[in-house]
Amino acid sequence: MRFDGYFITVTLVRMSPDLGVAKVFLSFMAVKDLEVALRKVKKEATWVRKTLAGVIGKQVRRIPELHFYVDDSLDYYEAVEEALKN
Repeated sequence: MRFDGYFITVTLVRMSPDLGVAKVFLSFMAVKDLEVALRKVKKEATWVRKTLAGVIGKQVRRIPELHFYVDDSLDYYEAVEEALKN
């Protein structure tokens, strides 16, 4: 993706039953404000979808609408691990 200074990982994609919507969960490294970073990603959703269409366009009937979310599962796992230590 075109995001200067961000290291973004796609951790999970959940598709709707009709394959029309993809919920994309992202993990950000070394980002101070996750909400700002997520807004920048959402702003580029059209570009990401067009790029995806160029890659898989011949293999699927329609390109799914992309919805981006922050994956906070790592924070949850760290909290559970810390709680188990205490």
